[in-house]
Amino acid sequence: MSRVQTIFKNMSWLFISQIVASVCAFIWTVLMARYLGVTKYGIFGFATSLTSILMVTTDLGLNTHIVRHIATDYDSAPKYLGNAIPLKCIFGVGTMILTLIILILMKTDELTLTVTLLFTIEMILKTLTYLLNGSFQAFEEGKYQGIENTLLHVILLIFILITIFGNFDIIGIAISYILANAIALGYAYYALKKYVTKPKFELDLAFCKEITRLSLPFAIIGLLYTIYYSIDIVMLTNIVGNYASGIYNATYKLISILTLFYSVYTAVIFPVMSKFFKNDESLLLISFEKSIKYLMLAIIPIAVATVFYSNDIIHLIYGNKYDAASPVLSILIWTVCLLFISGATSSLLNASHKEVAVTKIYGIAAVFNIVLNLFMIPYLSYNGAAITTVLSDALIVILQSYVIYKLGHRPNKKLYYDILKIIAGSAVLGIALYFLNLNMWVALPVGIIIYFAAIYLFKFFDDDDKYVLKEILGKN
Repeated sequence: MSRVQTIFKNMSWLFISQIVASVCAFIWTVLMARYLGVTKYGIFGFATSLTSILMVTTDLGLNTHIVRHIATDYDSAPKYLGNAIPLKCIFGVGTMILTLIILILMKTDELTLTVTLLFTIEMILKTLTYLLNGSFQAFEEGKYQGIENTLLHVILLIFILITIFGNFDIIGIAISYILANAIALGYAYYALKKYVTKPKFELDLAFCKEITRLSLPFAIIGLLYTIYYSIDIVMLTNIVGNYASGIYNATYKLISILTLFYSVYTAVIFPVMSKFFKNDESLLLISFEKSIKYLMLAIIPIAVATVFYSNDIIHLIYGNKYDAASPVLSILIWTVCLLFISGATSSLLNASHKEVAVTKIYGIAAVFNIVLNLFMIPYLSYNGAAITTVLSDALIVILQSYVIYKLGHRPNKKLYYDILKIIAGSAVLGIALYFLNLNMWVALPVGIIIYFAAIYLFKFFDDDDKYVLKEILGKN
Protein backbone atom coordinates (compact mmCIF):
# COMPACT_ATOMS: atom_id res chain seq x y z
CA MET A 1 0.00 0.00 0.00
CA SER A 2 1.40 3.45 -0.98
CA ARG A 3 1.98 6.23 1.56
CA VAL A 4 -0.96 8.23 0.15
CA GLN A 5 -3.26 5.19 0.42
CA THR A 6 -2.15 4.56 4.00
CA ILE A 7 -2.85 8.18 4.94
CA PHE A 8 -6.24 8.04 3.22
CA LYS A 9 -7.15 4.75 4.92
CA ASN A 10 -6.38 6.16 8.36
CA MET A 11 -8.13 9.43 7.58
CA SER A 12 -11.18 7.52 6.34
CA TRP A 13 -11.56 5.64 9.62
CA LEU A 14 -11.07 8.79 11.65
CA PHE A 15 -13.22 10.92 9.37
CA ILE A 16 -16.16 8.52 9.51
CA SER A 17 -15.85 8.28 13.28
CA GLN A 18 -15.64 12.06 13.48
CA ILE A 19 -18.84 12.45 11.49
CA VAL A 20 -20.59 10.22 14.03
CA ALA A 21 -18.87 12.09 16.88
CA SER A 22 -19.84 15.50 15.49
CA VAL A 23 -23.48 14.49 15.06
CA CYS A 24 -23.54 13.21 18.65
CA ALA A 25 -21.75 16.32 19.94
CA PHE A 26 -24.14 18.55 18.05
CA ILE A 27 -27.17 16.80 19.57
CA TRP A 28 -25.91 16.88 23.15
CA THR A 29 -24.66 20.47 22.79
CA VAL A 30 -28.16 21.60 21.79
CA LEU A 31 -29.89 19.52 24.46
CA MET A 32 -27.48 20.48 27.25
CA ALA A 33 -27.58 24.20 26.47
CA ARG A 34 -31.38 24.20 26.49
CA TYR A 35 -31.63 21.91 29.54
CA LEU A 36 -29.08 23.66 31.75
CA GLY A 37 -29.91 27.24 30.78
CA VAL A 38 -27.39 30.01 30.22
CA THR A 39 -26.06 30.28 33.80
CA LYS A 40 -25.47 26.56 34.47
CA TYR A 41 -24.12 26.18 30.95
CA GLY A 42 -21.65 28.87 31.98
CA ILE A 43 -20.61 26.70 34.96
CA PHE A 44 -20.15 23.77 32.56
CA GLY A 45 -18.00 25.98 30.32
CA PHE A 46 -15.90 27.16 33.27
CA ALA A 47 -15.33 23.58 34.50
CA THR A 48 -14.30 22.20 31.10
CA SER A 49 -12.11 25.22 30.35
CA LEU A 50 -10.24 25.11 33.66
CA THR A 51 -9.67 21.35 33.43
CA SER A 52 -8.44 21.77 29.84
CA ILE A 53 -5.80 24.21 31.07
CA LEU A 54 -4.79 21.89 33.93
CA MET A 55 -4.65 18.86 31.62
CA VAL A 56 -1.00 19.73 30.97
CA THR A 57 -0.13 18.72 34.55
CA THR A 58 -1.42 15.20 33.86
CA ASP A 59 0.16 14.89 30.42
CA LEU A 60 3.33 17.03 30.69
CA GLY A 61 3.83 16.66 26.94
CA LEU A 62 4.30 12.89 27.12
CA ASN A 63 1.73 12.13 24.42
CA THR A 64 3.37 14.18 21.67
CA HIS A 65 6.90 13.10 22.52
CA ILE A 66 5.97 9.42 22.65
CA VAL A 67 4.01 9.52 19.37
CA ARG A 68 6.93 11.15 17.58
CA HIS A 69 9.39 8.62 19.00
CA ILE A 70 7.30 5.48 18.44
CA ALA A 71 6.52 6.57 14.85
CA THR A 72 10.23 6.18 14.03
CA ASP A 73 10.96 3.19 16.32
CA TYR A 74 8.12 0.69 16.79
CA ASP A 75 10.22 -1.59 19.00
CA SER A 76 10.41 1.05 21.72
CA ALA A 77 6.62 1.15 22.19
CA PRO A 78 6.26 -1.46 25.00
CA LYS A 79 8.80 0.27 27.25
CA TYR A 80 7.55 3.80 26.54
CA LEU A 81 3.89 2.92 27.12
CA GLY A 82 4.63 0.65 30.08
CA ASN A 83 6.26 3.55 31.90
CA ALA A 84 4.05 6.37 30.64
CA ILE A 85 0.72 4.88 31.75
CA PRO A 86 1.57 4.54 35.49
CA LEU A 87 3.49 7.83 35.37
CA LYS A 88 0.42 9.66 34.07
CA CYS A 89 -1.71 8.11 36.81
CA ILE A 90 0.66 9.61 39.38
CA PHE A 91 0.50 12.98 37.62
CA GLY A 92 -3.30 12.68 37.66
CA VAL A 93 -3.42 12.49 41.47
CA GLY A 94 -1.30 15.64 41.62
CA THR A 95 -3.67 17.36 39.20
CA MET A 96 -6.68 16.60 41.42
CA ILE A 97 -4.95 18.19 44.41
CA LEU A 98 -3.85 21.22 42.37
CA THR A 99 -7.37 21.72 40.97
CA LEU A 100 -8.88 21.66 44.46
CA ILE A 101 -6.38 24.25 45.72
CA ILE A 102 -7.08 26.57 42.76
CA LEU A 103 -10.85 26.31 43.22
CA ILE A 104 -10.55 27.13 46.94
CA LEU A 105 -8.32 30.12 46.18
CA MET A 106 -10.83 31.34 43.57
CA LYS A 107 -13.60 31.02 46.19
CA THR A 108 -15.90 29.15 43.84
CA ASP A 109 -19.32 28.11 45.05
CA GLU A 110 -19.98 24.50 46.08
CA LEU A 111 -21.72 23.49 42.83
CA THR A 112 -18.96 24.88 40.61
CA LEU A 113 -16.30 23.23 42.78
CA THR A 114 -18.02 19.82 42.64
CA VAL A 115 -18.63 19.96 38.90
CA THR A 116 -15.04 21.03 38.17
CA LEU A 117 -13.56 18.23 40.29
CA LEU A 118 -15.74 15.69 38.48
CA PHE A 119 -14.55 17.01 35.13
CA THR A 120 -10.98 16.74 36.42
CA ILE A 121 -11.51 12.99 36.81
CA GLU A 122 -12.93 12.89 33.28
CA MET A 123 -9.88 14.80 32.02
CA ILE A 124 -7.45 12.31 33.62
CA LEU A 125 -9.23 9.41 31.91
CA LYS A 126 -9.24 11.36 28.64
CA THR A 127 -5.50 12.05 28.67
CA LEU A 128 -4.79 8.33 29.19
CA THR A 129 -6.97 7.58 26.17
CA TYR A 130 -5.08 10.23 24.18
CA LEU A 131 -1.85 8.38 24.93
CA LEU A 132 -3.24 5.11 23.57
CA ASN A 133 -4.72 6.89 20.55
CA GLY A 134 -1.32 8.43 19.94
CA SER A 135 0.10 4.91 19.77
CA PHE A 136 -2.50 3.97 17.14
CA GLN A 137 -1.42 7.05 15.18
CA ALA A 138 2.27 6.18 15.47
CA PHE A 139 1.62 2.65 14.17
CA GLU A 140 -0.72 4.12 11.52
CA GLU A 141 -3.62 2.03 12.80
CA GLY A 142 -6.31 4.69 12.72
CA LYS A 143 -9.03 2.05 12.65
CA TYR A 144 -8.88 1.47 16.40
CA GLN A 145 -8.84 5.15 17.27
CA GLY A 146 -11.84 5.61 15.00
CA ILE A 147 -13.75 2.85 16.78
CA GLU A 148 -12.82 4.26 20.20
CA ASN A 149 -13.88 7.77 19.20
CA THR A 150 -17.24 6.52 17.88
CA LEU A 151 -17.84 4.41 20.99
CA LEU A 152 -17.06 7.34 23.29
CA HIS A 153 -19.43 9.78 21.63
CA VAL A 154 -22.33 7.36 21.16
CA ILE A 155 -22.18 6.20 24.78
CA LEU A 156 -21.79 9.77 26.05
CA LEU A 157 -24.86 10.85 24.07
CA ILE A 158 -26.86 7.97 25.58
CA PHE A 159 -25.76 8.88 29.12
CA ILE A 160 -26.56 12.57 28.58
CA LEU A 161 -30.02 11.68 27.28
CA ILE A 162 -30.58 9.54 30.37
CA THR A 163 -29.39 12.43 32.56
CA ILE A 164 -31.70 14.96 30.90
CA PHE A 165 -34.79 12.77 30.90
CA GLY A 166 -34.02 11.62 34.45
CA ASN A 167 -33.46 15.27 35.46
CA PHE A 168 -30.11 14.54 37.16
CA ASP A 169 -28.96 18.12 36.50
CA ILE A 170 -25.37 19.24 35.86
CA ILE A 171 -23.88 16.70 38.30
CA GLY A 172 -25.41 13.91 36.22
CA ILE A 173 -23.89 15.49 33.08
CA ALA A 174 -20.44 15.43 34.66
CA ILE A 175 -20.80 11.79 35.77
CA SER A 176 -21.94 10.90 32.24
CA TYR A 177 -18.64 12.24 30.89
CA ILE A 178 -16.67 10.19 33.43
CA LEU A 179 -18.46 6.90 32.66
CA ALA A 180 -18.25 7.33 28.87
CA ASN A 181 -14.52 8.12 28.99
CA ALA A 182 -13.86 5.16 31.29
CA ILE A 183 -15.53 2.78 28.81
CA ALA A 184 -13.65 4.32 25.87
CA LEU A 185 -10.35 3.99 27.74
CA GLY A 186 -11.09 0.32 28.44
CA TYR A 187 -11.70 -0.37 24.75
CA ALA A 188 -8.60 1.57 23.64
CA TYR A 189 -6.37 -0.44 25.99
CA TYR A 190 -7.95 -3.73 24.87
CA ALA A 191 -7.40 -2.88 21.18
CA LEU A 192 -3.82 -1.70 21.78
CA LYS A 193 -2.90 -4.86 23.67
CA LYS A 194 -4.62 -7.27 21.27
CA TYR A 195 -3.89 -5.75 17.85
CA VAL A 196 -0.98 -3.30 18.07
CA THR A 197 1.51 -3.68 20.92
CA LYS A 198 1.57 -4.80 24.52
CA PRO A 199 2.87 -2.31 27.12
CA LYS A 200 5.60 -3.64 29.38
CA PHE A 201 4.52 -2.19 32.73
CA GLU A 202 7.22 -0.92 35.03
CA LEU A 203 8.21 2.29 36.73
CA ASP A 204 11.81 2.88 35.70
CA LEU A 205 12.45 6.14 37.56
CA ALA A 206 15.51 7.10 35.52
CA PHE A 207 13.67 6.44 32.25
CA CYS A 208 10.55 8.29 33.48
CA LYS A 209 12.68 11.26 34.47
CA GLU A 210 14.32 11.33 31.03
CA ILE A 211 11.10 11.12 28.97
CA THR A 212 9.51 13.74 31.21
CA ARG A 213 12.46 16.06 30.61
CA LEU A 214 12.26 15.56 26.84
CA SER A 215 8.48 16.05 26.91
CA LEU A 216 8.49 19.34 28.82
CA PRO A 217 8.72 21.59 25.71
CA PHE A 218 5.53 19.91 24.44
CA ALA A 219 3.96 20.38 27.88
CA ILE A 220 4.68 24.09 27.77
CA ILE A 221 3.25 24.27 24.23
CA GLY A 222 0.12 22.45 25.41
CA LEU A 223 -0.26 24.72 28.43
CA LEU A 224 0.15 27.90 26.43
CA TYR A 225 -2.15 26.55 23.71
CA THR A 226 -4.96 25.77 26.13
CA ILE A 227 -4.46 29.01 28.05
CA TYR A 228 -5.34 31.22 25.14
CA TYR A 229 -8.12 28.91 23.94
CA SER A 230 -9.67 28.33 27.38
CA ILE A 231 -8.68 31.24 29.59
CA ASP A 232 -11.27 33.51 27.97
CA ILE A 233 -14.17 31.56 29.47
CA VAL A 234 -12.48 31.47 32.89
CA MET A 235 -11.88 35.25 32.68
CA LEU A 236 -15.43 35.91 31.48
CA THR A 237 -16.81 33.99 34.47
CA ASN A 238 -14.70 35.95 36.95
CA ILE A 239 -15.00 39.41 35.33
CA VAL A 240 -18.55 39.45 33.89
CA GLY A 241 -20.32 36.35 35.28
CA ASN A 242 -21.76 32.95 34.35
CA TYR A 243 -24.31 34.38 31.90
CA ALA A 244 -21.62 35.88 29.67
CA SER A 245 -19.54 32.71 29.80
CA GLY A 246 -22.68 30.71 28.98
CA ILE A 247 -23.28 32.76 25.80
CA TYR A 248 -19.62 32.48 24.80
CA ASN A 249 -19.41 28.78 25.65
CA ALA A 250 -22.48 27.98 23.55
CA THR A 251 -20.79 29.53 20.52
CA TYR A 252 -17.46 27.95 21.30
CA LYS A 253 -19.00 24.48 21.40
CA LEU A 254 -20.23 24.95 17.81
CA ILE A 255 -16.76 26.07 16.74
CA SER A 256 -15.25 23.06 18.51
CA ILE A 257 -17.33 20.70 16.37
CA LEU A 258 -15.63 22.11 13.26
CA THR A 259 -12.18 21.81 14.82
CA LEU A 260 -12.81 18.11 15.45
CA PHE A 261 -12.45 17.52 11.69
CA TYR A 262 -9.16 19.39 11.68
CA SER A 263 -7.93 17.21 14.55
CA VAL A 264 -8.54 14.11 12.38
CA TYR A 265 -6.18 15.44 9.76
CA THR A 266 -3.42 16.44 12.17
CA ALA A 267 -3.70 13.13 14.06
CA VAL A 268 -2.89 11.30 10.83
CA ILE A 269 -0.36 13.72 9.34
CA PHE A 270 1.88 14.32 12.41
CA PRO A 271 3.44 10.83 12.60
CA VAL A 272 3.78 10.86 8.80
CA MET A 273 5.59 14.20 8.95
CA SER A 274 7.86 12.79 11.67
CA LYS A 275 8.85 9.96 9.32
CA PHE A 276 9.36 12.37 6.41
CA PHE A 277 11.66 14.56 8.53
CA LYS A 278 13.84 11.55 9.26
CA ASN A 279 13.81 10.08 5.74
CA ASP A 280 12.95 12.78 3.16
CA GLU A 281 12.59 16.46 4.07
CA SER A 282 11.29 17.36 0.59
CA LEU A 283 8.23 15.18 1.23
CA LEU A 284 7.84 16.87 4.62
CA LEU A 285 7.40 20.25 2.94
CA ILE A 286 5.08 18.84 0.28
CA SER A 287 2.86 17.27 2.94
CA PHE A 288 2.72 20.64 4.72
CA GLU A 289 1.76 22.51 1.54
CA LYS A 290 -0.98 20.03 0.68
CA SER A 291 -2.26 20.20 4.26
CA ILE A 292 -2.70 23.97 4.06
CA LYS A 293 -4.24 23.77 0.59
CA TYR A 294 -6.90 21.17 1.39
CA LEU A 295 -7.74 22.53 4.85
CA MET A 296 -8.27 26.05 3.46
CA LEU A 297 -10.33 24.67 0.58
CA ALA A 298 -12.81 23.28 3.12
CA ILE A 299 -12.94 25.89 5.87
CA ILE A 300 -12.90 29.34 4.21
CA PRO A 301 -16.26 28.93 2.38
CA ILE A 302 -17.78 27.51 5.58
CA ALA A 303 -16.64 30.65 7.42
CA VAL A 304 -18.17 32.93 4.78
CA ALA A 305 -21.50 31.10 4.87
CA THR A 306 -21.52 31.12 8.69
CA VAL A 307 -21.21 34.91 8.78
CA PHE A 308 -24.31 35.24 6.58
CA TYR A 309 -26.40 32.77 8.55
CA SER A 310 -25.04 33.08 12.11
CA ASN A 311 -28.34 34.33 13.50
CA ASP A 312 -30.29 31.49 11.85
CA ILE A 313 -27.79 28.92 13.14
CA ILE A 314 -27.90 30.16 16.74
CA HIS A 315 -31.69 30.48 16.75
CA LEU A 316 -32.15 27.02 15.25
CA ILE A 317 -29.77 25.29 17.65
CA TYR A 318 -30.15 27.12 20.95
CA GLY A 319 -33.38 29.10 20.70
CA ASN A 320 -34.17 32.71 21.63
CA LYS A 321 -32.29 32.62 24.95
CA TYR A 322 -28.97 32.54 23.10
CA ASP A 323 -29.64 35.19 20.43
CA ALA A 324 -26.74 37.25 21.82
CA ALA A 325 -24.38 34.51 20.62
CA SER A 326 -24.94 35.34 16.93
CA PRO A 327 -22.26 38.08 16.61
CA VAL A 328 -19.87 35.93 18.66
CA LEU A 329 -20.26 33.12 16.14
CA SER A 330 -19.63 35.52 13.22
CA ILE A 331 -16.35 36.53 14.86
CA LEU A 332 -15.14 33.18 16.20
CA ILE A 333 -15.65 31.29 12.94
CA TRP A 334 -12.54 33.03 11.57
CA THR A 335 -10.43 31.58 14.34
CA VAL A 336 -11.07 28.14 12.81
CA CYS A 337 -9.47 29.25 9.52
CA LEU A 338 -6.41 30.53 11.39
CA LEU A 339 -6.33 27.42 13.58
CA PHE A 340 -6.17 25.17 10.52
CA ILE A 341 -3.10 27.06 9.28
CA SER A 342 -1.36 27.23 12.67
CA GLY A 343 -2.16 23.57 13.39
CA ALA A 344 -0.55 22.35 10.16
CA THR A 345 2.43 24.64 10.79
CA SER A 346 2.84 23.40 14.37
CA SER A 347 2.82 19.82 13.08
CA LEU A 348 5.60 20.71 10.65
CA LEU A 349 7.72 22.41 13.33
CA ASN A 350 7.15 19.70 15.97
CA ALA A 351 7.98 16.96 13.47
CA SER A 352 11.15 18.91 12.63
CA HIS A 353 12.19 18.94 16.32
CA LYS A 354 11.56 22.69 16.56
CA GLU A 355 9.21 22.45 19.52
CA VAL A 356 11.16 25.15 21.39
CA ALA A 357 10.27 27.66 18.65
CA VAL A 358 6.61 26.59 18.89
CA THR A 359 6.77 27.05 22.67
CA LYS A 360 8.03 30.61 22.32
CA ILE A 361 5.31 31.45 19.78
CA TYR A 362 2.51 30.14 21.97
CA GLY A 363 4.06 31.89 24.98
CA ILE A 364 3.92 35.25 23.22
CA ALA A 365 0.36 34.54 22.03
CA ALA A 366 -0.81 33.48 25.50
CA VAL A 367 0.50 36.68 27.12
CA PHE A 368 -1.02 38.73 24.29
CA ASN A 369 -4.36 36.93 24.76
CA ILE A 370 -4.55 37.46 28.52
CA VAL A 371 -3.50 41.12 28.41
CA LEU A 372 -5.91 41.95 25.57
CA ASN A 373 -8.76 40.08 27.32
CA LEU A 374 -8.21 42.23 30.42
CA PHE A 375 -8.99 45.29 28.29
CA MET A 376 -11.63 43.82 25.97
CA ILE A 377 -13.84 41.77 28.32
CA PRO A 378 -14.82 44.61 30.71
CA TYR A 379 -15.99 46.75 27.74
CA LEU A 380 -17.20 44.25 25.13
CA SER A 381 -17.86 41.12 27.25
CA TYR A 382 -18.15 37.95 25.13
CA ASN A 383 -17.67 39.87 21.86
CA GLY A 384 -14.39 41.22 23.21
CA ALA A 385 -13.25 37.70 24.13
CA ALA A 386 -14.08 36.52 20.60
CA ILE A 387 -12.14 39.36 18.96
CA THR A 388 -9.17 38.64 21.23
CA THR A 389 -9.16 34.96 20.23
CA VAL A 390 -9.10 35.80 16.52
CA LEU A 391 -6.31 38.36 16.95
CA SER A 392 -4.28 35.86 19.02
CA ASP A 393 -4.58 33.24 16.28
CA ALA A 394 -3.55 35.78 13.65
CA LEU A 395 -0.46 36.61 15.72
CA ILE A 396 0.46 32.91 15.92
CA VAL A 397 0.20 32.47 12.14
CA ILE A 398 2.43 35.53 11.58
CA LEU A 399 5.07 34.33 14.04
CA GLN A 400 5.02 30.77 12.66
CA SER A 401 5.45 32.06 9.11
CA TYR A 402 8.49 34.02 10.24
CA VAL A 403 10.05 30.93 11.88
CA ILE A 404 9.39 28.75 8.82
CA TYR A 405 11.08 31.27 6.55
CA LYS A 406 14.08 31.46 8.88
CA LEU A 407 14.40 27.65 8.86
CA GLY A 408 14.30 27.56 5.07
CA HIS A 409 10.98 25.68 4.92
CA ARG A 410 9.60 28.08 2.36
CA PRO A 411 6.42 26.86 0.66
CA ASN A 412 6.20 26.87 -3.12
CA LYS A 413 4.78 30.12 -4.52
CA LYS A 414 2.00 28.07 -6.08
CA LEU A 415 0.52 27.55 -2.60
CA TYR A 416 -0.09 31.30 -2.30
CA TYR A 417 -1.82 31.36 -5.68
CA ASP A 418 -3.98 28.41 -4.58
CA ILE A 419 -5.02 30.23 -1.40
CA LEU A 420 -5.87 33.33 -3.46
CA LYS A 421 -8.07 31.14 -5.67
CA ILE A 422 -9.83 29.77 -2.58
CA ILE A 423 -10.40 33.32 -1.28
CA ALA A 424 -11.69 34.39 -4.71
CA GLY A 425 -14.06 31.40 -4.86
CA SER A 426 -15.29 32.17 -1.34
CA ALA A 427 -15.80 35.82 -2.32
CA VAL A 428 -17.94 34.70 -5.26
CA LEU A 429 -19.93 32.56 -2.81
CA GLY A 430 -20.37 35.52 -0.44
CA ILE A 431 -21.54 37.85 -3.20
CA ALA A 432 -24.01 35.23 -4.43
CA LEU A 433 -25.43 34.67 -0.94
CA TYR A 434 -25.76 38.43 -0.42
CA PHE A 435 -27.73 39.10 -3.61
CA LEU A 436 -29.76 35.88 -3.66
CA ASN A 437 -30.80 36.25 0.01
CA LEU A 438 -31.78 32.58 0.18
CA ASN A 439 -33.25 30.58 3.03
CA MET A 440 -30.44 28.84 4.93
CA TRP A 441 -31.50 25.34 3.86
CA VAL A 442 -31.75 26.36 0.22
CA ALA A 443 -28.45 28.23 0.41
CA LEU A 444 -26.58 25.09 1.51
CA PRO A 445 -26.79 23.09 -1.77
CA VAL A 446 -26.81 26.23 -3.95
CA GLY A 447 -23.74 27.57 -2.16
CA ILE A 448 -21.81 24.32 -2.61
CA ILE A 449 -22.52 24.34 -6.34
CA ILE A 450 -21.54 28.00 -6.73
CA TYR A 451 -18.32 27.60 -4.74
CA PHE A 452 -17.01 24.53 -6.52
CA ALA A 453 -18.03 25.94 -9.90
CA ALA A 454 -15.92 29.02 -9.13
CA ILE A 455 -13.01 26.86 -7.92
CA TYR A 456 -13.20 24.81 -11.12
CA LEU A 457 -13.22 27.92 -13.31
CA PHE A 458 -10.17 29.23 -11.45
CA LYS A 459 -8.37 25.93 -12.34
CA PHE A 460 -7.62 25.17 -8.71
CA PHE A 461 -6.89 21.44 -9.04
CA ASP A 462 -3.53 20.67 -10.70
CA ASP A 463 -1.74 17.52 -11.84
CA ASP A 464 -0.43 16.84 -8.32
CA ASP A 465 -3.96 16.84 -6.95
CA LYS A 466 -5.06 14.46 -9.68
CA TYR A 467 -2.11 12.21 -8.85
CA VAL A 468 -3.10 12.17 -5.16
CA LEU A 469 -6.67 11.25 -6.11
CA LYS A 470 -5.46 8.41 -8.35
CA GLU A 471 -3.20 7.16 -5.55
CA ILE A 472 -6.18 7.06 -3.21
CA LEU A 473 -8.19 5.13 -5.78
CA GLY A 474 -5.23 2.83 -6.52
CA LYS A 475 -5.15 3.76 -10.22
CA ASN A 476 -1.50 4.86 -10.48
